[in-house]
Amino acid sequence: MAPAPRRRDVLRTLIGSAAVLSLPVGSPFRAYAQSDHTALTSTRLSDTITMVSGGGGNVVVAAGDDGVAMVNGGLREHAADLSKTVAEIGGGKPVRYLFNTDWHAEHTGSNELLGPAGAQIIAHENTKQYLANDIFLEWQHRTYKALPKVAWPTKTSYNAGKMTLGRERIEFAPLGQAHTDGDIYVFFPESNVLVAGDVLAVGTYPIADYISGGWLGGLMTASKTLLDLTNDQTKIVPGAGPVQTRADLKAQHEMLVTLRERLHQMMRKGMGAEDMLAAGATKEFDARCGDPELFVNITYRGLWLHVRELGGIV
Repeated sequence: MAPAPRRRDVLRTLIGSAAVLSLPVGSPFRAYAQSDHTALTSTRLSDTITMVSGGGGNVVVAAGDDGVAMVNGGLREHAADLSKTVAEIGGGKPVRYLFNTDWHAEHTGSNELLGPAGAQIIAHENTKQYLANDIFLEWQHRTYKALPKVAWPTKTSYNAGKMTLGRERIEFAPLGQAHTDGDIYVFFPESNVLVAGDVLAVGTYPIADYISGGWLGGLMTASKTLLDLTNDQTKIVPGAGPVQTRADLKAQHEMLVTLRERLHQMMRKGMGAEDMLAAGATKEFDARCGDPELFVNITYRGLWLHVRELGGIV
């Protein structure tokens, strides 16, 4: 058997040979290419925690006597409006902490506004590296320019961490190579609120962004990590969409377990992404998750970057 190709070599081949993928209507990842502004809406999750939607992605606000913590920051064009809403929720107290659950645009749009204002921006070290450099997402046919230094995360790590804001404990930790290789979750155990970011998708298939180190196997593992943190009363905030339950998260995990094995076996038979779609590889999940074309194409590319651990393909 020939040695497995190196990740960068496979990635270069995939980018060079792949046709540009189009984003299906209704995909939350259309936010990268365009922003349909809707009014900001607030949903109270506990006495101290509120979810704000309508700014490109879900934003979670924790208000304490000593300031405010935000998880994610919407799209840049909505940052000013979002800041006003957060100020109302937090009683005018300053934002002390801003978490980025990954580097994508709909989560990091408040960095440039809140960084210079004194907020500590907390993220995975890989997220900082993405934000500090131009990134071309082949599957969107779009380049994201590096953010100015004032918008880069100021506290980064590859490890778990914790802090306290008022009566809320805040726990955060990396999720490995999942949606990206810079995903983190943020958990508020006192309120039993878990922010899952784009590791959890609602009404669509989750995206394992292979350009950013994500892949299907990592998404599966990350979903299990989140399951182990939760109980039936946990309120789980996805990157976009309404609050979810542990049952919703479990359904996604079970789907990913099934698809990881199924797509792996299809690859062992020499099938490509179009073959998988034609064979109905995702058919029992399409009613819940919608058009599988983008998911299968991106997943296929990511699986090729992990052929050594999958085995039996090359």
